Amino acid sequence: MQTNFKTYKFDDSISRIDDILNSTSNFDDKDEIPKRDTLTYTNGYYVKCCALFVDLRGSSTLPQVHQKKVLAKIYRSYISEIVAILNGFLHCKEISIVGDCVSAIFSGKYKQNVNETLDAAGQINSLIQILNYKLEKKGYTAIKAGIGLSWGRVLMIKAGYNGSGLNEVVYMGDAVNQASKVCSKAMKDVQKPIVITKNFYDNLKKEYQEMFTSSSNFDPYYSSSAVSIAMNNWLKEQKEKDEKKNQNNSLS
Repeated sequence: MQTNFKTYKFDDSISRIDDILNSTSNFDDKDEIPKRDTLTYTNGYYVKCCALFVDLRGSSTLPQVHQKKVLAKIYRSYISEIVAILNGFLHCKEISIVGDCVSAIFSGKYKQNVNETLDAAGQINSLIQILNYKLEKKGYTAIKAGIGLSWGRVLMIKAGYNGSGLNEVVYMGDAVNQASKVCSKAMKDVQKPIVITKNFYDNLKKEYQEMFTSSSNFDPYYSSSAVSIAMNNWLKEQKEKDEKKNQNNSLS
């Protein structure tokens, strides 16, 4: 949220804290994510959702390799197109960007929503491969990203500074925490880009479940290299064209 400078007043702060702590808030269970404008500073919802996190691996080393202008190009292309993919899904309700981490909240009422969220993850995985293809052609460093997915109930509230115009919808709870946790395993603890929780896996259709490998520890998670077939076919065609072009150049 963008700031709009207002002098901090301690007495007003104490009053706001007391108002919040003494309020009789209503937190209704909802299977579907309600509209943002139904939220106030005194209510909230427990909603079913799918949480998706995408985070770069080794991004702290990129400034040592590339100039600022190149870094801006890499980050902009990575973030803008992930956001474009997520925004293209009807049941994607929220998108957030913090540093090089992009997260999203999808509806989670139906199993179809869970499958749709995995479709988004597959497209993002393909996008990273396509981006790397283009980065390498420019002589830039390829990137790696982990994608984490979870399903469950979260608390949806409006949070911020009442009266200032500064507020945001916040989702908190196990589904968000677990998606972040398994995201940190992808392309790190396991050399696969997509990692999902057991509750997410259990709600996938069988065809999608078969694309995943289970971990063997006491806190099970599932990993995959799932991609978008259409996007992957495009990349394959481009590489084949490049190979033919290189062969022709070597013969001439």
